[in-house]
Amino acid sequence: MGSTELRKDLEKYLEELGIETVSVDHPEVFTVEEMMPHVQHLSGAVTKNLFLKDKKKKALWLVSTRHDRQVNLNDLAKKLGVGSGNLRFADEAIMVEKLKVGQGCATALALFCDKDQSVKFVLDSDLVNGSHERVYFHPMTNAATMGLKPDDLMKFLKETGHEPVLQSFD
Repeated sequence: MGSTELRKDLEKYLEELGIETVSVDHPEVFTVEEMMPHVQHLSGAVTKNLFLKDKKKKALWLVSTRHDRQVNLNDLAKKLGVGSGNLRFADEAIMVEKLKVGQGCATALALFCDKDQSVKFVLDSDLVNGSHERVYFHPMTNAATMGLKPDDLMKFLKETGHEPVLQSFD
């Protein structure tokens, strides 16, 4: 899944912002468990990402956490003020429409395709405050993993108009 062309567009965008990245190419992966053997040598925090919708308000949410976190959707819904039981996984068609990626590829880096800022972004606070050398996401394809410094992640989010909702998943 994903797109080599969109990955190149993302890399160009990051370069224009002066953001240095580290990338590892690997076979396509659809779960964190499949990905870990290919990235375990990297220094930093590997992420898992959930693309969700609020059943009542139809709002879209992208959630990025450390890969080893448990995410309880009911608890998260309460913390975000959308009401328990209202967060669901969004359809892949919506993900493709909004982020230009399919299943296994929706990460914070895909937010550069969300030009109208219709996707709200929730970020595990540990990823920016946890003294990680780099944080790792798929770069528009699940056949690679890209790392950037936490400060550069925040710069990228600001430039794309996605102020993250920092959330603790401890």
